[in-house]
Amino acid sequence: MKRKDLLGLYDLTAEEIVSIVDEGVKIKALLRNGQKKFSDLSGKSVVTLFYENSTRTRCSFDLAAKNLGANVINLGVANSSVQKGETLIDTGKTLDMQQNDFMVLRHPAAGAPRLLAKTVKAHVINAGDGMTEHPTQALLDFLTMKEKFGKIEGLTVAILGDITHSRVAKSNLYGLNKLGARVRLFAPRTLMPAEIGTLGAKVCSTREEALEGADVVMALRIQLERQHAGNFPSLGEYAKYYGVDDKALSLAKPDAIVMHPAPVNRGVELTSSVIDGERSYIEDQVFSGLAVRMAVFKALL
Repeated sequence: MKRKDLLGLYDLTAEEIVSIVDEGVKIKALLRNGQKKFSDLSGKSVVTLFYENSTRTRCSFDLAAKNLGANVINLGVANSSVQKGETLIDTGKTLDMQQNDFMVLRHPAAGAPRLLAKTVKAHVINAGDGMTEHPTQALLDFLTMKEKFGKIEGLTVAILGDITHSRVAKSNLYGLNKLGARVRLFAPRTLMPAEIGTLGAKVCSTREEALEGADVVMALRIQLERQHAGNFPSLGEYAKYYGVDDKALSLAKPDAIVMHPAPVNRGVELTSSVIDGERSYIEDQVFSGLAVRMAVFKALL
Protein backbone atom coordinates (compact mmCIF):
# COMPACT_ATOMS: atom_id res chain seq x y z
CA MET A 1 0.00 0.00 0.00
CA LYS A 2 1.14 3.50 -0.80
CA ARG A 3 -1.37 5.13 1.55
CA LYS A 4 -0.42 6.79 4.80
CA ASP A 5 -3.57 5.68 6.58
CA LEU A 6 -6.25 2.98 6.67
CA LEU A 7 -9.50 4.90 7.07
CA GLY A 8 -12.04 2.66 5.37
CA LEU A 9 -12.58 0.01 2.72
CA TYR A 10 -14.57 2.51 0.68
CA ASP A 11 -11.19 4.03 -0.22
CA LEU A 12 -9.26 0.85 -1.00
CA THR A 13 -8.95 -0.96 -4.31
CA ALA A 14 -9.66 -4.66 -4.64
CA GLU A 15 -5.93 -5.24 -5.12
CA GLU A 16 -5.09 -3.47 -1.85
CA ILE A 17 -7.68 -5.48 0.03
CA VAL A 18 -6.40 -8.75 -1.43
CA SER A 19 -2.80 -7.89 -0.58
CA ILE A 20 -3.67 -7.30 3.09
CA VAL A 21 -5.79 -10.46 3.31
CA ASP A 22 -3.12 -12.61 1.64
CA GLU A 23 -0.47 -11.25 3.99
CA GLY A 24 -2.81 -11.95 6.89
CA VAL A 25 -3.15 -15.57 5.76
CA LYS A 26 0.66 -15.95 5.81
CA ILE A 27 0.98 -14.33 9.23
CA LYS A 28 -1.84 -16.45 10.65
CA ALA A 29 -0.02 -19.60 9.51
CA LEU A 30 3.15 -18.44 11.30
CA LEU A 31 1.20 -17.63 14.45
CA ARG A 32 -0.49 -21.01 14.30
CA ASN A 33 2.95 -22.63 14.19
CA GLY A 34 3.99 -20.81 17.34
CA GLN A 35 5.88 -17.80 16.00
CA LYS A 36 4.95 -14.72 18.03
CA LYS A 37 7.91 -12.41 17.62
CA PHE A 38 8.52 -10.34 14.49
CA SER A 39 10.73 -7.29 13.97
CA ASP A 40 8.82 -5.29 11.35
CA LEU A 41 7.92 -2.49 13.81
CA SER A 42 11.08 -2.61 15.87
CA GLY A 43 11.82 0.90 17.13
CA LYS A 44 8.35 2.18 16.20
CA SER A 45 5.71 3.51 18.59
CA VAL A 46 1.99 2.77 18.42
CA VAL A 47 -0.63 4.61 20.48
CA THR A 48 -4.22 3.42 20.77
CA LEU A 49 -6.96 6.01 21.36
CA PHE A 50 -10.30 4.39 22.15
CA TYR A 51 -13.09 6.86 22.88
CA GLU A 52 -15.52 3.92 23.04
CA ASN A 53 -15.41 0.69 25.02
CA SER A 54 -13.74 -2.26 23.35
CA THR A 55 -12.24 -5.59 24.32
CA ARG A 56 -11.46 -7.59 21.18
CA THR A 57 -10.40 -4.79 18.86
CA ARG A 58 -8.26 -2.93 21.36
CA CYS A 59 -6.51 -6.06 22.66
CA SER A 60 -6.02 -7.28 19.10
CA PHE A 61 -4.32 -4.07 17.95
CA ASP A 62 -2.23 -3.99 21.13
CA LEU A 63 -1.01 -7.55 20.68
CA ALA A 64 -0.52 -7.13 16.92
CA ALA A 65 1.79 -4.15 17.46
CA LYS A 66 3.72 -5.90 20.24
CA ASN A 67 4.13 -9.04 18.14
CA LEU A 68 5.73 -6.86 15.47
CA GLY A 69 8.17 -5.37 17.98
CA ALA A 70 6.58 -1.95 18.54
CA ASN A 71 6.38 0.08 21.72
CA VAL A 72 2.68 0.38 22.55
CA ILE A 73 0.92 3.09 24.55
CA ASN A 74 -2.73 2.65 25.47
CA LEU A 75 -4.10 6.14 26.03
CA GLY A 76 -6.71 5.99 28.76
CA VAL A 77 -9.13 8.55 27.37
CA ALA A 78 -11.12 8.55 30.61
CA ASN A 79 -7.97 9.61 32.48
CA SER A 80 -6.50 11.94 29.87
CA SER A 81 -6.75 15.63 29.04
CA VAL A 82 -9.80 14.78 26.95
CA GLN A 83 -11.72 15.02 30.21
CA LYS A 84 -10.46 18.59 30.53
CA GLY A 85 -11.92 19.50 27.17
CA GLU A 86 -8.94 18.80 24.91
CA THR A 87 -10.01 18.29 21.29
CA LEU A 88 -9.08 15.31 19.13
CA ILE A 89 -6.92 17.57 16.96
CA ASP A 90 -4.94 18.86 19.94
CA THR A 91 -4.55 15.34 21.33
CA GLY A 92 -3.30 14.20 17.94
CA LYS A 93 -0.81 17.04 17.64
CA THR A 94 0.55 16.29 21.11
CA LEU A 95 1.03 12.62 20.29
CA ASP A 96 2.58 13.51 16.94
CA MET A 97 5.17 15.75 18.60
CA GLN A 98 6.09 12.80 20.80
CA GLN A 99 7.04 10.98 17.58
CA ASN A 100 4.44 8.25 17.68
CA ASP A 101 4.46 6.39 14.37
CA PHE A 102 0.95 4.92 14.42
CA MET A 103 -2.33 6.08 15.95
CA VAL A 104 -5.18 3.58 16.22
CA LEU A 105 -8.45 5.46 16.77
CA ARG A 106 -11.94 4.36 17.74
CA HIS A 107 -14.37 7.24 18.04
CA PRO A 108 -18.15 7.68 18.26
CA ALA A 109 -18.10 10.52 15.72
CA ALA A 110 -18.24 9.60 12.04
CA GLY A 111 -15.21 10.91 10.18
CA ALA A 112 -13.00 11.35 13.25
CA PRO A 113 -10.15 9.18 11.84
CA ARG A 114 -10.10 11.25 8.64
CA LEU A 115 -9.88 14.44 10.65
CA LEU A 116 -7.03 13.04 12.72
CA ALA A 117 -5.20 11.75 9.63
CA LYS A 118 -5.22 15.25 8.11
CA THR A 119 -3.76 16.64 11.33
CA VAL A 120 -0.88 14.28 12.10
CA LYS A 121 2.15 12.83 10.34
CA ALA A 122 1.63 9.43 11.97
CA HIS A 123 -0.17 6.60 10.23
CA VAL A 124 -3.81 6.56 11.36
CA ILE A 125 -5.80 3.33 11.50
CA ASN A 126 -9.57 3.47 11.86
CA ALA A 127 -10.67 1.04 14.59
CA GLY A 128 -14.32 2.06 14.13
CA ASP A 129 -15.91 5.48 13.69
CA GLY A 130 -19.54 6.15 14.52
CA MET A 131 -21.82 4.22 12.20
CA THR A 132 -19.46 4.68 9.24
CA GLU A 133 -16.80 1.96 8.95
CA HIS A 134 -14.80 -0.67 10.81
CA PRO A 135 -12.31 -1.67 8.11
CA THR A 136 -10.13 -4.12 10.03
CA GLN A 137 -13.20 -6.09 11.16
CA ALA A 138 -14.20 -6.56 7.52
CA LEU A 139 -10.64 -7.50 6.58
CA LEU A 140 -10.53 -10.19 9.25
CA ASP A 141 -13.89 -11.44 8.00
CA PHE A 142 -12.44 -11.73 4.49
CA LEU A 143 -9.41 -13.58 5.84
CA THR A 144 -11.70 -16.06 7.58
CA MET A 145 -13.71 -16.60 4.39
CA LYS A 146 -10.57 -16.95 2.26
CA GLU A 147 -9.16 -19.64 4.53
CA LYS A 148 -12.43 -21.58 4.54
CA PHE A 149 -13.35 -21.38 0.87
CA GLY A 150 -10.05 -20.52 -0.83
CA LYS A 151 -11.71 -17.52 -2.47
CA ILE A 152 -14.17 -14.69 -1.90
CA GLU A 153 -15.27 -14.04 -5.46
CA GLY A 154 -18.58 -15.75 -6.15
CA LEU A 155 -19.51 -16.35 -2.50
CA THR A 156 -22.99 -15.48 -1.29
CA VAL A 157 -22.84 -13.66 2.03
CA ALA A 158 -26.03 -13.11 4.03
CA ILE A 159 -25.80 -10.30 6.60
CA LEU A 160 -28.63 -10.15 9.13
CA GLY A 161 -29.23 -7.70 11.93
CA ASP A 162 -28.86 -4.06 12.81
CA ILE A 163 -27.70 -2.76 9.41
CA THR A 164 -28.46 0.89 10.17
CA HIS A 165 -26.13 1.21 13.15
CA SER A 166 -23.49 -1.27 11.94
CA ARG A 167 -20.16 0.05 10.70
CA VAL A 168 -19.17 -3.62 10.27
CA ALA A 169 -21.96 -4.18 7.73
CA LYS A 170 -20.92 -1.14 5.70
CA SER A 171 -17.22 -2.07 5.55
CA ASN A 172 -18.14 -5.63 4.60
CA LEU A 173 -20.47 -4.38 1.91
CA TYR A 174 -17.86 -2.09 0.37
CA GLY A 175 -15.18 -4.77 0.42
CA LEU A 176 -17.27 -7.77 -0.64
CA ASN A 177 -18.61 -5.90 -3.67
CA LYS A 178 -15.07 -5.06 -4.75
CA LEU A 179 -13.99 -8.68 -4.32
CA GLY A 180 -16.84 -10.08 -6.39
CA ALA A 181 -19.06 -11.60 -3.69
CA ARG A 182 -22.86 -11.41 -3.64
CA VAL A 183 -24.29 -9.70 -0.56
CA ARG A 184 -27.79 -10.19 0.83
CA LEU A 185 -29.15 -8.05 3.65
CA PHE A 186 -32.05 -8.75 6.01
CA ALA A 187 -33.24 -6.70 8.96
CA PRO A 188 -36.36 -5.09 10.41
CA ARG A 189 -37.36 -2.15 8.23
CA THR A 190 -36.54 0.16 11.12
CA LEU A 191 -32.95 -1.13 11.05
CA MET A 192 -32.43 -1.08 7.27
CA PRO A 193 -31.23 2.18 5.65
CA ALA A 194 -33.46 3.14 2.73
CA GLU A 195 -30.51 3.75 0.40
CA ILE A 196 -28.50 0.62 1.23
CA GLY A 197 -29.63 -1.23 -1.89
CA THR A 198 -27.89 1.32 -4.09
CA LEU A 199 -24.54 0.13 -2.71
CA GLY A 200 -24.76 -3.21 -4.47
CA ALA A 201 -26.53 -5.43 -1.95
CA LYS A 202 -29.77 -7.37 -2.39
CA VAL A 203 -32.23 -6.31 0.29
CA CYS A 204 -34.30 -9.38 1.19
CA SER A 205 -37.88 -9.30 2.42
CA THR A 206 -37.68 -12.55 4.41
CA ARG A 207 -35.10 -14.41 6.47
CA GLU A 208 -35.55 -17.42 4.22
CA GLU A 209 -34.71 -15.41 1.11
CA ALA A 210 -31.52 -14.14 2.74
CA LEU A 211 -30.33 -17.54 3.98
CA GLU A 212 -31.28 -19.81 1.08
CA GLY A 213 -28.07 -21.20 -0.44
CA ALA A 214 -25.76 -18.78 1.41
CA ASP A 215 -22.08 -19.62 1.86
CA VAL A 216 -21.66 -17.27 4.81
CA VAL A 217 -24.23 -16.30 7.42
CA MET A 218 -23.12 -13.17 9.23
CA ALA A 219 -25.23 -11.99 12.15
CA LEU A 220 -24.80 -8.50 13.59
CA ARG A 221 -25.15 -7.39 17.18
CA ILE A 222 -28.24 -5.44 18.14
CA GLN A 223 -26.64 -2.14 19.19
CA LEU A 224 -29.02 -0.94 21.86
CA GLU A 225 -26.53 1.70 22.99
CA ARG A 226 -26.84 3.47 19.60
CA GLN A 227 -30.62 3.33 19.45
CA HIS A 228 -32.64 6.18 20.93
CA ALA A 229 -36.03 4.70 20.13
CA GLY A 230 -37.61 1.25 20.08
CA ASN A 231 -36.82 -0.23 16.67
CA PHE A 232 -38.61 -3.52 17.41
CA PRO A 233 -41.10 -4.66 20.05
CA SER A 234 -38.75 -6.80 22.15
CA LEU A 235 -35.59 -8.91 22.01
CA GLY A 236 -37.79 -12.00 22.04
CA GLU A 237 -39.67 -10.79 18.97
CA TYR A 238 -36.40 -10.00 17.24
CA ALA A 239 -34.99 -13.46 17.97
CA LYS A 240 -38.12 -15.14 16.67
CA TYR A 241 -38.30 -13.35 13.33
CA TYR A 242 -34.77 -12.14 12.61
CA GLY A 243 -32.40 -14.32 14.64
CA VAL A 244 -30.70 -17.48 13.38
CA ASP A 245 -31.33 -20.88 14.94
CA ASP A 246 -30.49 -24.36 13.64
CA LYS A 247 -33.67 -24.55 11.56
CA ALA A 248 -32.98 -21.24 9.84
CA LEU A 249 -29.33 -22.14 9.33
CA SER A 250 -30.34 -25.34 7.52
CA LEU A 251 -31.45 -23.16 4.59
CA ALA A 252 -27.83 -22.19 3.90
CA LYS A 253 -25.41 -24.44 2.05
CA PRO A 254 -24.25 -27.58 3.91
CA ASP A 255 -20.72 -26.17 4.24
CA ALA A 256 -21.85 -22.64 5.12
CA ILE A 257 -20.16 -20.92 8.04
CA VAL A 258 -21.58 -18.65 10.73
CA MET A 259 -19.84 -15.39 11.60
CA HIS A 260 -20.45 -12.54 14.05
CA PRO A 261 -18.32 -9.48 14.94
CA ALA A 262 -19.04 -10.14 18.66
CA PRO A 263 -19.89 -9.76 21.40
CA VAL A 264 -22.96 -11.86 20.70
CA ASN A 265 -26.27 -11.41 22.46
CA ARG A 266 -26.92 -15.11 23.02
CA GLY A 267 -30.42 -16.14 22.13
CA VAL A 268 -31.06 -12.93 20.22
CA GLU A 269 -28.96 -12.75 17.03
CA LEU A 270 -27.90 -16.40 17.30
CA THR A 271 -28.96 -19.31 19.48
CA SER A 272 -26.36 -20.93 21.71
CA SER A 273 -26.48 -24.11 19.63
CA VAL A 274 -25.47 -22.10 16.55
CA ILE A 275 -22.80 -20.08 18.39
CA ASP A 276 -21.19 -23.19 19.83
CA GLY A 277 -21.84 -25.42 16.82
CA GLU A 278 -19.26 -26.80 14.41
CA ARG A 279 -20.26 -24.34 11.69
CA SER A 280 -19.48 -21.35 13.89
CA TYR A 281 -16.28 -19.47 12.99
CA ILE A 282 -16.73 -16.73 15.58
CA GLU A 283 -13.69 -17.74 17.62
CA ASP A 284 -11.60 -18.15 14.47
CA GLN A 285 -12.51 -14.58 13.54
CA VAL A 286 -10.72 -13.40 16.69
CA PHE A 287 -7.57 -15.22 15.59
CA SER A 288 -7.93 -13.77 12.09
CA GLY A 289 -8.19 -10.32 13.66
CA LEU A 290 -4.76 -10.56 15.22
CA ALA A 291 -3.19 -11.67 11.94
CA VAL A 292 -4.91 -9.12 9.73
CA ARG A 293 -4.07 -6.21 12.05
CA MET A 294 -0.44 -7.25 11.93
CA ALA A 295 -0.78 -7.26 8.15
CA VAL A 296 -2.27 -3.74 8.20
CA PHE A 297 0.65 -2.38 10.26
CA LYS A 298 3.09 -3.95 7.79
CA ALA A 299 1.19 -2.65 4.76
CA LEU A 300 1.21 0.95 6.01
CA LEU A 301 4.84 0.76 7.06
